[in-house]
Amino acid sequence: MSDRRISYAVWEITLKCNLACQHCGSRAGHTRAKELSTAEALDLVKQMADVGITEVTLIGGEAFLRPDWLEIAQAINQAGMLCGMTTGGYGITLETAHRMKEAGIKVVSVSVDGLETTHDRLRGRQGSWQWAFKTMSHLKEVGIAFGCNTQINRLSAPEFPSIYEHIRDAGIFAWQIQLTVPMGNAADNNEILLQPYELLDIYPMIARVAERAQQEGIKLQPGNNIGYFGPYERFLRGGSAWSFWQGCNAGLSTLGIEADGAIKGCPSLPTSAYTGGNIRDYSLRTIIEETEELRFNLGAGTPKGTEHLWGFCKTCEFAELCRGGCSWTAHVFFDKRGNNPYCHHRALTQAKRGIRERVFLKNQAEGKPFDNGEFALIEEPIDTLWPENDSLHFTANSIQWSESWQQKPESYQFVMTPADSLPLR
Repeated sequence: MSDRRISYAVWEITLKCNLACQHCGSRAGHTRAKELSTAEALDLVKQMADVGITEVTLIGGEAFLRPDWLEIAQAINQAGMLCGMTTGGYGITLETAHRMKEAGIKVVSVSVDGLETTHDRLRGRQGSWQWAFKTMSHLKEVGIAFGCNTQINRLSAPEFPSIYEHIRDAGIFAWQIQLTVPMGNAADNNEILLQPYELLDIYPMIARVAERAQQEGIKLQPGNNIGYFGPYERFLRGGSAWSFWQGCNAGLSTLGIEADGAIKGCPSLPTSAYTGGNIRDYSLRTIIEETEELRFNLGAGTPKGTEHLWGFCKTCEFAELCRGGCSWTAHVFFDKRGNNPYCHHRALTQAKRGIRERVFLKNQAEGKPFDNGEFALIEEPIDTLWPENDSLHFTANSIQWSESWQQKPESYQFVMTPADSLPLR
């Protein structure tokens, strides 16, 4: 039954924000025109519970800038759904943290996108890094479980091991990571994006840090655009035989809700191409069950499930299982899904062929929330000189490993089953 498919919703309750992030996909800052009223929001809470959603994460903008945010959180909790929150953390006082606890917010993810200088630069506000850590200390004091989320791009990647050490010491239980992609503001600041070829140096670093996180009891959670069938795939996704990417879940298990009531199959997807309808016009159940924009993954496991693939992804041995990786990532690069340049298996395969892939902006984004431009992909010989004007080029030599990683470098062992032995269904 389609009404039981979706269990997790990410709800942007306002687009108002007190930061100005270079990589913000929704271009948050000011309130959206016609954001849902309190009554409409509380009615939507009931509808979410009715269609079988069990967990709701409140996001913004910055969720706590909406005056009735705790009333919404309390309603989610009282409806029997788990209420979480993702925040930039700028301005969550100890008193606010106490009120969050009382409203029933069970888990919070605080965004940390670099060490202090990099984080403040990316987030567009001096002091935002200090506030993120102050917020974590307040959450710790009131007893709300908290983790962090980090965007990996050319500015944050060199600092990745040190970011881990700082947030570990702050008391996180989990860390979600994802690659920055060209949506919204990030489409305009695309020089900070990793080039596909740079993934070859990114993944050994991620695996090494993830191994330490596991040893230290912290759950590293790869976002939907991390991985895909490289040698670390199983390890990064949990370590069991079936821990590997099994295709986009938009509209299958996840739902995205925008502050004005627009409904998408995933919170990250571009608004114009993937909005199924608005809660003011149709019931949530109708939008989930009847709109094509939320049903595009229903063909998973059938020949229809791979019809949209093109380019490298169409030829890939994992095509049926993977279905082109994260739809959001592919779409914001090429203005259509089905060919994903951010794939570890792809970068490794191309390297074996002596090829390096690079993307460059062809058409600018319009400047609307959740919009995208269009990039072109070029293949070049792997030993081509890097463009001279590309000062942010990332390599393994850029990574800043602190003293603690140097103590016993020879003890670092990492052996994984090769991707080609993954079971296919």
